Amino acid sequence: MSRVNVRKSECMKPTIFEICAGAGGQALGIDLAGFEHIAAVEIDHTACDTLRLNRPSWNILQQDIRQTNGKSFRGVDLFAGGVPCPPFSIAGKQLGSEDERDLFPEAVRLVEEMRPRAVMLENVPGFASKKFQAYREGLMHSLSQIGYDCGWRVFYACDFGVPQLRPRFILVAVRRPYSKRFKWPKHRKQPQSVGGVLQDLMCSRGWKGAKSWAKRANDIAPTLVGGSKKHGGPDLGPTRARKEWEKLGVDGLGVADFPPDPDFPEHGMPRLTVRMAARIQGFPDSWEFSGRKTASYRQVGNAFPPPVANAVARAIKIALEGTGKKQIQDQPALNYIPSTFEFLEPALATVG
Repeated sequence: MSRVNVRKSECMKPTIFEICAGAGGQALGIDLAGFEHIAAVEIDHTACDTLRLNRPSWNILQQDIRQTNGKSFRGVDLFAGGVPCPPFSIAGKQLGSEDERDLFPEAVRLVEEMRPRAVMLENVPGFASKKFQAYREGLMHSLSQIGYDCGWRVFYACDFGVPQLRPRFILVAVRRPYSKRFKWPKHRKQPQSVGGVLQDLMCSRGWKGAKSWAKRANDIAPTLVGGSKKHGGPDLGPTRARKEWEKLGVDGLGVADFPPDPDFPEHGMPRLTVRMAARIQGFPDSWEFSGRKTASYRQVGNAFPPPVANAVARAIKIALEGTGKKQIQDQPALNYIPSTFEFLEPALATVG
């Protein structure tokens, strides 16, 4: 692979190389924060089609990240990605480094080859548990050895205006001396309710019960579950999650092709469509998804909510550019790594 020119003049946007890009939740959030994608790597062809559909000018590489030569992209400003979560998910076997899908070592290899100014890696909240403490510390030690200060947080999407719980583990590593300027973003934006976000879609085909349904759905959603290709069609998660959806008046046993029509029972429980699920993840309606319903829903359900990615990316951009904004600064700087597990464990036991 030939060397890609990632150098830029001062008037251009900072650059990003992204791995495991999926349907573009993280990519969109980072894009809106003011970064320019040099390349995005994704192995799933349908997700690649989604990225090309929405950002035709981007360099989308459909390949396993193990095939990627990071030296070809040396000099990029930000390296980001959401490495596969099954090795660390409470819903899975939690094999960690013993799972063949653990791609953190590949991410570290690419960081060492590219030497970006900053790194942003996202995963499930289970990665914050005591079980993976030694693995986390080893990961951060590896990044520290090549010149980065590291820190991590578990953020809830609902704290960034997304109408869904969705806790996510986020690791940020910034090269010295930029790391001294990094501050974690505040999360104080009040989320809308599921009913408030979806009422217009629920009534779009004339369902008479949409207004009363929206009043019932006056809360945030539980975490959407995208599932994997090894499992059947799309649904909104295991029994526990479906019971939470039922409280909101949503049938979680499947995903609908269309919103309810005038013949749908006025007090019935509708199913979400892919577009409704995308809104609950924080995607704008302008973001389209390639593939049939099941493939589209999996892309949506596995996505990193764009508003959360945007908030963290803006904080990184400010650190790299040396300009500060009080509203996005939070307590400790990057080199402070809190012992968060004590207050996270009750939540981790319920989110999967």
